[in-house]
Amino acid sequence: MKKVNYTEVKAEVAEQGCKNVMIRWLITEKDGAKNFAMRLFEVGEDGNTPYHQHDWEHEVFILEGKGIVKCGDEEFECKKGDVIFVPPNEWHQFKNTGNEDLKFLCLIPYK
Repeated sequence: MKKVNYTEVKAEVAEQGCKNVMIRWLITEKDGAKNFAMRLFEVGEDGNTPYHQHDWEHEVFILEGKGIVKCGDEEFECKKGDVIFVPPNEWHQFKNTGNEDLKFLCLIPYK
């Protein structure tokens, strides 16, 4: 078992193509999680993740802030409390449209 406050997990600068995004790997294989990883994204003001796709799904829960989720040719507003499912191979991007950080949990399966 692992129990930790998220602030104790190091925030890292997110991958290429991100603007003003930090990521915390909350639960990973290092913790014994064999099927899924849990990540916390912190997208700063005017920040965004890259517009990208891959062959695994995402399960997302918006914790704070507001933004836009671009999926394929559509855009959807998102806010605290929203739940988002991004299917495999779907082009997607998260953008912060507010004045505070857009924070969300994102769970992904290991392949």
